[in-house]
Amino acid sequence: MPKNLDFALLLEIYGRMLTDKQRDVMELYYWDDLSLGEISQNAGITRQAVRDSIKRSEQLLEDFENKLGLAEKIIKCRANCSLISRYAQLIKHEKQYNIENIEKINELASETGDLF
Repeated sequence: MPKNLDFALLLEIYGRMLTDKQRDVMELYYWDDLSLGEISQNAGITRQAVRDSIKRSEQLLEDFENKLGLAEKIIKCRANCSLISRYAQLIKHEKQYNIENIEKINELASETGDLF
């Protein structure tokens, strides 16, 4: 079963909405990079039970994201912050104010503020 690392971000955002057991299995799988067999041995359950728990939890995390959209907003916010930093560096290195760069920073900052 290949790991979709998007679930690591969803787990970080929505993990507290899962049961303790679901969250523990997901953290072992995505954050600690344990295999289904290793989790199975540690938790004292079958490998199939681990797989089923991961699949159910992934579906829940996707449902939370579809309803709330927080991961999408966080990704957009991070991208905007990176662009703001890049434009600020351009201004710093040019040693003069470039109105286009300043306007772009203001636009990105405004867009980022509107995300939440």
